[in-house]
Amino acid sequence: MFFSYRLLFDLNALSPRYHPMKVGVLTGGGDCAGINAVVRGIVRRAETKNAVVVGIRRGWAGLLEPDFVPLTYDQVADLVSVGGTFLLTSRTNPFKKEGGPGLVVKNVKDAGLDALVAIGGEDTLGVAHKLADFGLRAVGVPKTIDNDLSETDVTFGFDSAVNVAVDAIDRIRTTGVSHERIMVVEVMGRDAGWIATHAGIAGGAHIILVPEEEFDIGDVCEAVVARRRAGKNFTLIVAAEGARVKLKHGQVTSAQELDDFGHPKLGGIGHLLAGEIERVTHLECRDVVLGHTLRGGSPLAFDRVLCTRLGVAAMDLVSKGRFDRMVALKGNAIVEVGMGEAIKPKTLDRDLLAVGRLFQ
Repeated sequence: MFFSYRLLFDLNALSPRYHPMKVGVLTGGGDCAGINAVVRGIVRRAETKNAVVVGIRRGWAGLLEPDFVPLTYDQVADLVSVGGTFLLTSRTNPFKKEGGPGLVVKNVKDAGLDALVAIGGEDTLGVAHKLADFGLRAVGVPKTIDNDLSETDVTFGFDSAVNVAVDAIDRIRTTGVSHERIMVVEVMGRDAGWIATHAGIAGGAHIILVPEEEFDIGDVCEAVVARRRAGKNFTLIVAAEGARVKLKHGQVTSAQELDDFGHPKLGGIGHLLAGEIERVTHLECRDVVLGHTLRGGSPLAFDRVLCTRLGVAAMDLVSKGRFDRMVALKGNAIVEVGMGEAIKPKTLDRDLLAVGRLFQ
């Protein structure tokens, strides 16, 4: 009798249903601090569940032209403090390629992947959500320094980016004060002014300009002149790259071409503003573009902890079969939310902006 039970056990062990779960993970869109910490959390949690993790290189591009790398915890154990993404990234949109969605799903199946974890923002997670209609089983992790995804209190990478911005603003302030200049600091933020507002408040900005509200250059110039008349010879302006000039310019772009998701390359609002202020007021004005400095470098402690929790929670959702969902931070809890709702844009809290404007 013992032999027959043992034989039955051995036969069941060879059955496909006992094969370990195989999970793919990709990172898409712009890089930011904390991505590697998320992957580390996924891989560690997977190993405790006897699951296998496969890294997909260069985002969705790595599923159009298969580019996979097996991952073990030993490979990622020391990446909690490393910025960027060791899996590489791209802004590839499968829906812009002929037959792209079907090819992605076919390559997932051919690779034997049972599920996918997509780490990204509105665009990357939007693709994952749309591919659910093609049979893709995916879980999302909210990554964007812009903090503009609904259904999560904060996206990872945002806190680290704001702190980099504030450190730079503190340094720029000392130069501006010393030379009695107007200093314009341009920060990232295509459609939402979360970085500009948080960094502006923390850095003591006198004027904060965001994409959610058009501004008039004449009004900015008047505010600068009014400060001079009041004996305040230094003015600090923080502007999101997507800030919109009323009537004349709209959003300022640095290139005409669009990416795969239809976004123009923004940049130049700081330079435009500084030039106009100097021309109108005849006061010395300088602009500083922080740009990709905000994306790079090591994640700060808040993001390291958040990313670790999000990675673990994403793998838990996969193991429960909870697909087309995203892990999110609500208060101090990690929860699951619907991907379709999560990718809706989250614009700036106007009450927060009003606080910043108390100090103009």
